Amino acid sequence: MDKIKMVTPLVECDGDEMTRILWAMIKDKLILPFVDLKTEYYDLGLLNRNDTKDQVTKDAAYAIKKYGVGVKCATITPNKQRMVEYPQLTEMWKSPNGTIRSILDGTVFRTPIIIDSIKPVVKNWEKPITIARHAYGDVYKSVDMYTTEPGVCTMTFKGESGEEKTLEVQKVDGPAVWQGAHNKEKSIRSFAKACFQYAIDTKQDLWFSTKDTIAKIYDGQFKVVFEQEFENYKAKFEELGLTYFYTLIDDAVARVIRSKGGYIWACKNYDGDVMSDMVSTAFGSLAMMTSVLVAPDGTTEYEAAHGTVTKHYYKHLAGEKTSTNSMATIFAWSGALRKRAQLDGLADLEKFADSLEAACFDTLNAGIMTKDLVGLVEPGFEAHAVNSEEFLDAIAERLQAKLA
Repeated sequence: MDKIKMVTPLVECDGDEMTRILWAMIKDKLILPFVDLKTEYYDLGLLNRNDTKDQVTKDAAYAIKKYGVGVKCATITPNKQRMVEYPQLTEMWKSPNGTIRSILDGTVFRTPIIIDSIKPVVKNWEKPITIARHAYGDVYKSVDMYTTEPGVCTMTFKGESGEEKTLEVQKVDGPAVWQGAHNKEKSIRSFAKACFQYAIDTKQDLWFSTKDTIAKIYDGQFKVVFEQEFENYKAKFEELGLTYFYTLIDDAVARVIRSKGGYIWACKNYDGDVMSDMVSTAFGSLAMMTSVLVAPDGTTEYEAAHGTVTKHYYKHLAGEKTSTNSMATIFAWSGALRKRAQLDGLADLEKFADSLEAACFDTLNAGIMTKDLVGLVEPGFEAHAVNSEEFLDAIAERLQAKLA
């Protein structure tokens, strides 16, 4: 069969460890045999980020902005343990996801992939819960330090007009750690607009939560901006019968557990990171959650919501077979290809993306799964575990049949 043609490249960001291995397998087995793939490639593996002093991450982000669509593999954000593991590192480089999110100034929407044979741990959840995660600032753009002696820490803002504001953070009588975080009102406003528009597009209620009772100014400004922006969408919400409400993050967690699902839950940056892991795990597996970054100008980047699967990577290096779930990474590719197809008016490419996802569901519904899912299957459903490569082969077989 003739390969499906592309007109414009999408930006491909390679990653680390086991997800990098799966990335190559997915391309070789599920995409390249069927699509004349056009990508602008960036290696965001940790060592290349180190060699380029992280310039490659910035270059990739600007390329995504240029072409409008990107797809990204999971990457390592180094901590002290990684500095020991990778002694050639010259710096504890920042999160590449955080860097890309900062440059694109978008909102991350994370939604679990659900199948009939696996029911959520929270028994009353009937529909997916989408986490809308603010993509700028907070701990991802913070600065921090460690001090060893008694003293006082202050925070000072110097305006271009010459105005200065200084706050005393704290006096301490010994060693202490300090952190300074910030956010931009422009980014908060973009976040609010994206959430309201996404709720309208997907016809889902929108919940928003922070902790403005404690962070009265910082979190309070998030609440104020959302209230202001909602006025521009209120009529459409009423027309569609949708609800928007604000509550504290701790109350939101309780409400989420008691709910039936089927709504968007908007969270600040790190809150969204944590809660998306909780939601994806409760629905089945971290590897069963999509992640889409949507920028204010429509630029879109697709990735998996999980990490690099380090334990499986070391098994792979030792020559052992792994049973690693590649669903979220496959859906990152299908999402990016579908978006590229829609922007370029390529019906065949859009159909391919739909067929790829359908082949994944057909495989899982046939009981062919990775180990992380087999133990979660409901009684009455038959399932057996296969290794990483066998799982992709089973999907490829079904994809081939659909396209034929």
